[in-house]
Formats: sequence, C-alpha cells, structure tokens
Amino acid sequence: MTDTEVRKAIEAERGELADLLAGLDAEQWDAPTLCAGWRVREVVAHMTMPFRLSTPRFALEMLKARGNFNKMADTRARADAAVLTAEELVAAVRDNVNHPWKPPGGGFAGALSHDVIHGMDITVALGLDRVVPADRMRLVLGALSPRSVNFFGVDLDGIELRADDLDFSYGCGSVLAGSAQDLLLVLCGRTLPAGRLRGDAAERFTEAG
Repeated sequence: MTDTEVRKAIEAERGELADLLAGLDAEQWDAPTLCAGWRVREVVAHMTMPFRLSTPRFALEMLKARGNFNKMADTRARADAAVLTAEELVAAVRDNVNHPWKPPGGGFAGALSHDVIHGMDITVALGLDRVVPADRMRLVLGALSPRSVNFFGVDLDGIELRADDLDFSYGCGSVLAGSAQDLLLVLCGRTLPAGRLRGDAAERFTEAG
C-alpha cells in the first residue's frame, strides 16, 4: 500500500482508539495492561509521547537515560501518566490522528503497528471485545520482520503460529492457533488471558488460571 493509504489507516485507528478511551471510567484508566507494570494511563502516555516531546526534549531524555530507549520510555510514561489527566491523554490521541511520526526505520507501517499493538495491550487486558479491522491487521502483519520479532526475544523454536481468521502463519513446528491479533501479541512478547490460544504450547503464552 502507498504511504497515503497507510496514513489513512493510522488516522482511522487513532480515531477509534480515542473514542474507546474516552468511554473508559476511572477504574479502567488505572487498570493493568498487557505491558508489565503499566496501567492504561501509562500505555496511552507512551503512545502519545512522540506527539508531545520535541526533538530536543527527546534527545535530552535519551541523554538522561544514557541512551537506553526502554529505560527512557518507561520513565517518561510513568512521569507523564502521573500529571496528565485522562481527558488530556485522550486529547493527545485525538488531536494527533494525522501526526506524521514514524519510528526510526519503521516507516508509517511501524507507526500503525505501534498504535495497533498498544491499543490491544489495553483492550485485551480490559476484556473489551474490539477487533482490529482486517485491512489494518494485514498491514501490521505484513510489516513484520525477523528483526522486529527478535526485538521482543520470544522463544518460538519449534512452534508455528497459525491464525484462524486471516491467512497468516509464522514459523514451523507444533501449531499454536488463535486470532491473528492474539498471535501478533504473542510475537510481541505479551502474555494473554487464558482461553485465547489453542495448541500444546498455549500455556507458555497464557496467564495461569
């Protein structure tokens, strides 16, 4: 797809997420997500960090974190979540549906992946039955590379991920089946609620009952 088409998908995804977030209550904003140690408000603070931090401020934050992006991202998410209200966080999503941010080396498909994955970190953890539209999911899955999968360090040796709703598979071996979006979360190192995956290896990637 062209950059214009991917940017339309980003706009739609952010707009839908903003609507969803606007409907959450105070308890849900403080609920845990699939991102270990982050509540909904930390995840949204992280998602909107590229919109809110100037390039010089980003560089300063990276310097303070001694070049460790993960450390910087965690520090900023926690700090911003402590001072920004839910309304301000929703506005940061809604007001930036057309923001041109792209992750380094990831292009607009990487930006869409960022939004989709973190959106699912929220919705799956909250038990919200949101299905990412198939065209967006295909874009995200099509942008996967060994480098992006290796970043999360998931051990998939001897496992084939096989979606039961889209034409998608990854790896080879014993089949681990589920929806494409749940398998994407597996690839991203998330631990899913029980009952969402099927196969001999399902328990490895599922919360204990």
